[in-house]
Amino acid sequence: MTVARFLIGSSLKMYFGRERMAHWAAEVADICRSHPATTGGVVQPFVIPSLVAIDDVHGLVADAGVLVGAQDMYWEDAGAFTGEVSPGELVDHGVRLVEIGHAERRALFGETDESVARKVDAAWRHGLVPVLCLGEVERGGAQEAVAECVAQLEASLRAAVEAGRGGDLVLAYEPVWAIGAPEPAGVEHIREVCGALREHLAGVAPVADGRVIYGGSAGPGLLPRIADAVDGMFLGRFAHDPEAFRTILDEAITCEKES
Repeated sequence: MTVARFLIGSSLKMYFGRERMAHWAAEVADICRSHPATTGGVVQPFVIPSLVAIDDVHGLVADAGVLVGAQDMYWEDAGAFTGEVSPGELVDHGVRLVEIGHAERRALFGETDESVARKVDAAWRHGLVPVLCLGEVERGGAQEAVAECVAQLEASLRAAVEAGRGGDLVLAYEPVWAIGAPEPAGVEHIREVCGALREHLAGVAPVADGRVIYGGSAGPGLLPRIADAVDGMFLGRFAHDPEAFRTILDEAITCEKES
């Protein structure tokens, strides 16, 4: 997937219209073209725009080394599935990553363990890298969170295991209670959960290259406090300002020098 120390990017959900999306992507691309974190291989940046913006964004960021993802997909390759997009179509449009199983998809659109598992399998079938969202619903202890996330991971890989399929995987640990909150989860909680997930992922047979990134109100100032326990960050609204993205790249350089 990438040899960079950190995988850092943002899902832009449904916040931006076409003009703002293009402006944001162009600014982030300009930052990534010259920033030592990206030119030096410390950070692999990515962006996950809305589906209708993928072509526009890909054209703006591809030459800056920014990977483009999709926020969702269907698991079938073709057919009478009105309103859906197939994994093959995403590949044709330059997509490398696909976000799967976000808490909002589960809460608002009926996503289940079964549909998540079928999507992970379909992503691997087409050479896409799933960004698999995991996280406990209720705030509690780190060990309880780890147990819930591991159970979600096992359920999410079931279809691929049955098909004898595997590939690269990004786990986005996003405690549901922290999504959209004023502050991220506590530093020690993040460190303990993500560290345990990294250890667990190393022994999961279908996963070739596994990464664990933290999301859930992640923004500037967090990476230096959790860098040794994560492989990157999944940014939300705090990345809507491209300068915040630059700040996090600055922090990644500092973290790399101190490691």
